Amino acid sequence: MRSGTVAVIGRANAGKSTLINVLVGEKVAIVSPKPQTTRDRILGVLTRADYQIVFVDTPGIYKSRNALTEGMMKTTETTSRDVDAILYVLDGHAGVREEDAQLILKYCALGVPLIVAFTKTDIMPAQNIPEEVRQLGEAGVQADIYPVSARRGKGLKKLEVAIAAMLPEGDKLFPDDIVSDRSEKFMLAELMREKILLKYDEEIPHGVAVVVHTFRKREDGVYEVGLDIVCEKQAHKAILIGKQGRALKEAASFARKDMEKFLGAKVYLTTYVKVREDWRDSARLIRELGYGEDEA
Repeated sequence: MRSGTVAVIGRANAGKSTLINVLVGEKVAIVSPKPQTTRDRILGVLTRADYQIVFVDTPGIYKSRNALTEGMMKTTETTSRDVDAILYVLDGHAGVREEDAQLILKYCALGVPLIVAFTKTDIMPAQNIPEEVRQLGEAGVQADIYPVSARRGKGLKKLEVAIAAMLPEGDKLFPDDIVSDRSEKFMLAELMREKILLKYDEEIPHGVAVVVHTFRKREDGVYEVGLDIVCEKQAHKAILIGKQGRALKEAASFARKDMEKFLGAKVYLTTYVKVREDWRDSARLIRELGYGEDEA
């Protein structure tokens, strides 16, 4: 039996969370085309008969602009030093950049086994793949590279087997029925934040935090979920709510459907929008809103 932790690292929007969700077989991390979608370390557990891979989804590597993103980058760096292996996810559609090669070499230098997942091959010309791989080799990257498409399921089994081969022999870290270390409340908040990221433009989604303050199951089996959407400016609050509350109602409706799918039951959802000026630059507010602290 092989078992261990694998840090999933890469630049923002490389497809890390999508890849983990597909490999694990369930949604354990939210997905959007915007940077900073993943803010905390999230575990996704894949259990097979002869191995268990504990994926650690980390925030995408991104230039720090405030205390929140600085903390996110520290999370990624700390995680990379405290795992059994590293899976570097490279956006094949965007092409190999010098930054990718430098980052791969940086993480290889840690002495932790590392392989590269070359993602999004379904939306790039297949003939470009050898050239992209050659560029990495010329830059000094000697790690094994696996072209994959999470959306089409191509190359995933080979990648999974290669990851498992890097892990040490040992007992399982989690029971067979566990797929994530995060609570239901955490996932409900993330589902709401995902819909905000998808619906709203510009900087507003990045300045939003979601906190679940009510979560209970009624006798009739319906879950009552109450949450606060915290933004940084009064002007942002008005945009989030929209004319006659339409924008917020639409986002909440989409989120509620995903919550019902996640919980397997009906959900009665109430939402409130609150303002906390520049909370992303306040260490106290960042902690109060639940970022930077791993759940048990």
